[in-house]
Amino acid sequence: MAKKQRLDKVLSNVGYGSRAEIKRDCKRGLVVVNKAVVTNPGVQVDTDNDEILFDGERVEYREFIYLMLNKPDGYISATFDKFDPIVLDLIDPSYLVFEPFPVGRLDKDTEGLLVLTNDGKLSHRVLSPKNHVPKTYYAKIEGVVTEEDVAAFEDGVTFLDDGYKTMPAQLKILKSDEESEIELTIHEGKFHQVKRMFESVGKKVVYLKRISMGNLKLDENLALGEYRELTDEEVMLIEER
Repeated sequence: MAKKQRLDKVLSNVGYGSRAEIKRDCKRGLVVVNKAVVTNPGVQVDTDNDEILFDGERVEYREFIYLMLNKPDGYISATFDKFDPIVLDLIDPSYLVFEPFPVGRLDKDTEGLLVLTNDGKLSHRVLSPKNHVPKTYYAKIEGVVTEEDVAAFEDGVTFLDDGYKTMPAQLKILKSDEESEIELTIHEGKFHQVKRMFESVGKKVVYLKRISMGNLKLDENLALGEYRELTDEEVMLIEER
């Protein structure tokens, strides 16, 4: 059974103005539901089946949005910051009416896959420590990464600053040299985790990019700072382990 909602809430949620503005517009006869002018903004509407027009334009309602952003360096994974640009600065205002927020965070200098949504339940499931949704990163490392590091990460390494031992992580060496290249899959989300893990084995991360979350992979066609909506199938991939 479709869920009914107040007309003014529906219109407000998709950017047609505040409740007060929508009340005024209803009185002006700008809102039509199923071919009838509606002057009461509190009327209940079925967003799945009712046809809603605003000033002659069909209202396309949806409760949630899901965006994949290829986050560039220099942006904070937050909805507000006093000093630095935030990831929402990259998003068109037509999406901002849904009040999206980042699912988790990437450090200011970390690039790559960041999901933005207004679906709080999905975000909670993805970030819940008990669910251990994997996240995979590509990184450049100052120092020679060895098979000993691979074994140490699989066992779990101990942070130098607070003594926390990480869950087992899967380290794949792509290039081992004075500047190594690796992929690392972790199953938790501690603060600066990848950087601190390499510090634990005497090495330094010089470039970091998230390439997947769950089974959702970063779209390689997205340039830094670009984003697109996720398909229904991709939304399901976020939580897969």
